Amino acid sequence: MKKINLAISGCLGRMGQQLIKSSKSNKNFKLVTLTENKPINKKIGGINLDLNTDQAFKKIDVIIDFTVPKCTLEILKIASKLKKRVVIGTTGFTQKEENLIKKYSKKIPIIKAGNMSLGVNLLMYLTEIASRSLGDNYLSKVFEIHHKHKKDYPSGTALMLGKGIADGKNKNIYNLIGKKFLNKKSFPYGKKINFNSIRKGEIIGEHEVTFSSGKEIIKLNHEAFDRALYSDGALTAAKWLTSKKPGLYSMRDLLNFK
Repeated sequence: MKKINLAISGCLGRMGQQLIKSSKSNKNFKLVTLTENKPINKKIGGINLDLNTDQAFKKIDVIIDFTVPKCTLEILKIASKLKKRVVIGTTGFTQKEENLIKKYSKKIPIIKAGNMSLGVNLLMYLTEIASRSLGDNYLSKVFEIHHKHKKDYPSGTALMLGKGIADGKNKNIYNLIGKKFLNKKSFPYGKKINFNSIRKGEIIGEHEVTFSSGKEIIKLNHEAFDRALYSDGALTAAKWLTSKKPGLYSMRDLLNFK
């Protein structure tokens, strides 16, 4: 079987480093290109670090991108021009940026997920089912914990779970986002979805969705123990994407959740 030529953007980040490690032990891939968004004179595994340019991505099949929204959109512009597939693990996009990603997906296959874990994507699916089944008599909120180095909050995964709640109610997540708390011991339910983010230690990721009617509480949660969970999921997504036509896909498509 011919190996898939892989590029990793944001290769010096925490996920970038984990992706390099996971790709070396995955027989489906050949790591060809590593990029950062500023010049760095360094080699990793014999590969020079490049900037995000046409030349850097010329000989690859798939780009896995865990960076920041501005960088992701630059990569999509190049990938669209070169007809390359892109796996997006970057989070924190505005609605305008989300629309730009949709525009690029008309030209190239893109799979985008705020979290590449099988378990988290199952949790989102179950959240959507619970939200639809419980209806408007139940208020909901989302709680998450990550390591102290994580700057953004709520996490991309927490927002994914918020989207699961919104989808269950056939509503737009951007109209349902409520208050965003940081490092609170407790936080209230609201008419919209409130989020609380804890940043401490080296915790990889814990997420919990809670529904309450005032008479009962229902909790759905997920805890991650190993960062390889996400890189393995991203590589699975990259392999899956190689056989797809242009379009914007999610892990739900990959996992065939109906």
